[in-house]
Amino acid sequence: MKILVANDDGINSEGLRLLVQWAMRMGQVTVCAPALQQSAKSHAINIHDPIEVYPAPYIDGAEAYVVHSTPVDCVRFGTLGLKRSYDLVLSGINKGFNMGEDMLYSGTVANIYEAALRGCRGIAFSTDPTSFERADKLDEVWQYIVKHDLFAHCRHFNVNIPLTVHGIKWTQQGGPYFTDEFVKAGDNLYSQEGYSVYQIGHDLTLDTDAVMNGYISVTPISIRRDDPEVWRKVRL
Repeated sequence: MKILVANDDGINSEGLRLLVQWAMRMGQVTVCAPALQQSAKSHAINIHDPIEVYPAPYIDGAEAYVVHSTPVDCVRFGTLGLKRSYDLVLSGINKGFNMGEDMLYSGTVANIYEAALRGCRGIAFSTDPTSFERADKLDEVWQYIVKHDLFAHCRHFNVNIPLTVHGIKWTQQGGPYFTDEFVKAGDNLYSQEGYSVYQIGHDLTLDTDAVMNGYISVTPISIRRDDPEVWRKVRL
């Protein structure tokens, strides 16, 4: 199996290294990761300036490239730049959950949207911001996907793994999880400071509720941004 691994936390992320080590057990791995932290870049790409990319020493057996650009440009370089196709694209493991409406901002999840555009299957992985301890659940998640033949129904998934795990839930996107406020940081300077707006719930069909109640969420995702339900209802 040919596997591309990317992330948005950067080439030096512990989560990336753990994901690469796991992926190497399944196949031939190419790593393309940002040079620096690139969280919350969503699907941003750089089309105006040259992008510096250079090979870097990494785990023995994994070919690795450092990309001085956004997370999605890492996937684009790994596919378009290297002129390669892959059986699977993996993204993460992100330091912090990417669930509910926060998926719209996530570079980790956007990597898998880009995988979809490149014709590759993909899985985004995120976990609690305090620890990568639950990287030991990657096998369990993969077996869940294979056991239920989920790739036959959808080629792209967003996975969130809490520290306490009671099991795995098949979920859909939940609502608000985090938001930000602008805080004055000096003359003409503002910083954005995030805080949780999640309201505890127990609908385990939602990724937010499943994760906050101790379940791994596996959510099918799509690159569609239209609203097919409205299109079906309104005939013009």
